[in-house]
Amino acid sequence: MSSAPDALLDLLDLLDLEQIEQDIFRGTSRSAIVPRVFGGQVAAQALVAAGRTVPADRPAHSLHSYFLRAGDPGAPIVYSVDRIRDGRSFTTRRVVAVQHGQPIFHLSASFQTYEEGLEHQAAMPAAPDPDTLPTAAEMLPRYADRFSDPTVVDRLIEARAAVDLRYADAPPFGTVGQPREPRSQVWFRTNGKLADDPLLHVCMATYVSDMTLLDSVLLAHGRGGWAVGDVVGASLDHAMWFHRPFRADEWLLYDQESPSASGGRGLGQARIYTQDGRLAITVIQEGVVRVPRES
Repeated sequence: MSSAPDALLDLLDLLDLEQIEQDIFRGTSRSAIVPRVFGGQVAAQALVAAGRTVPADRPAHSLHSYFLRAGDPGAPIVYSVDRIRDGRSFTTRRVVAVQHGQPIFHLSASFQTYEEGLEHQAAMPAAPDPDTLPTAAEMLPRYADRFSDPTVVDRLIEARAAVDLRYADAPPFGTVGQPREPRSQVWFRTNGKLADDPLLHVCMATYVSDMTLLDSVLLAHGRGGWAVGDVVGASLDHAMWFHRPFRADEWLLYDQESPSASGGRGLGQARIYTQDGRLAITVIQEGVVRVPRES
């Protein structure tokens, strides 16, 4: 099992795309809990590709994306960037991720030069001190009996080794069969310091944002999740707005809730705050959430 520093270096290497032609980049994948490319990975890599065609003084302020097909973790992903617009204040990029000749993911991202403007934000909700919460390595073995596959705990710990992610309350697989308020909080930060590159911090937050956002959908119905096997699903779309500067190697509170589930889909929405209370990011995602059919 990789140590935290090694895992973070592996993740940084994953996000360091190879440029194979002007506006065309290639990335590899890492193993995931499910046999497909992790959605947060392809979203983060697509944002890296877009950001590398934009001047450094124009940070990302939003992205909108669709997951089109399941990615093959054993094959490279080619990211093609379309320079939609370069304006005085805003720059827009469109990225298509392709595998085996077919698009698997589509992203539109917008970047803006810094400017002064009106200021207000939603207040940060109450949350426990992250340093008082158990790490994934401490918390996950407590729920080993919830998973039919005995390797799930080790694989979950391995998949999250680059990121210190701590649940404020029991995760969905900790309260199977007990519906509760459709709300979840986690604290996260990378397991090590990152370079002073705003694009890197935005891409790292994008990567993590797909890990737990649909938890609140599961909580409302007492479902344990994909690893438990009482639901099947996948991300459909993902949108993020980056409001204020932040560092992904410092604690961030991911405050998540689900306002609706219907038609085999569940909606998650969230706000990400810095530890000192600044609203950094808003996230919305819809995913397929289905109860498996009985054979």
